[in-house]
Amino acid sequence: MNNEAKMSFLTQFPLFSALSPEERIELGSLMDYKVKSKYSFIYLPEDPSDMIYFLAKGTIKIGTHSSDGKEVIKSLIHPLAMFGELGLIGERNRQDFAQALKEDVHLYSLKVSDFKKMMRNNFELCSSVMNLFGSRLMRAENKLESLIFKDARTRIIEFIKDSVASRGRRVGYEMLLKHSLTHQDIANITCTSRQTVTLVLNELKKSDLIYFNRGKILVRDIAKL
Repeated sequence: MNNEAKMSFLTQFPLFSALSPEERIELGSLMDYKVKSKYSFIYLPEDPSDMIYFLAKGTIKIGTHSSDGKEVIKSLIHPLAMFGELGLIGERNRQDFAQALKEDVHLYSLKVSDFKKMMRNNFELCSSVMNLFGSRLMRAENKLESLIFKDARTRIIEFIKDSVASRGRRVGYEMLLKHSLTHQDIANITCTSRQTVTLVLNELKKSDLIYFNRGKILVRDIAKL
């Protein structure tokens, strides 16, 4: 990856808007560019939490496994997002795994110690990172409330609506969501079963609220969903 492409990426990355041109150059010199093949792991539980990652292309799932071996997906990471950041607040070894979905991912890695140094020297960057942690904590609390108070069908529908709102593209009066998820992935995100996800999606399709095929969900009318 040449320096021009790296600087372009840093300029587009929202978190780095707090950096001066000189700081971006310094950061770029510290970052390593990597391409990981589809379904490969970026890190696994018990790996050292000494690196932080910035996603340029592809989708990453962050997850764990229950005591009976069931996969639980905690979050999905899309381009221009940071992940593996818990080392910034004291995590020594990974508790979760990070895995590419069904396409190669392009990312940058940076030592936690180097990023901490930049945060100490740039209050605005430090504040942006803390705001990011706060937003993720709020999402985690909302997900916990959803698991406690909402049924499986509602959780699946809310996942579709949230995904469309954040990453969907308007096509006339409809919204198109392109994704890299299997029905099992959606089940692992919403803490349901693959059979339930398939049943709910088919019900919504039969009611003409959505249309779906591999890698795409078309929402006919988001207000009626």
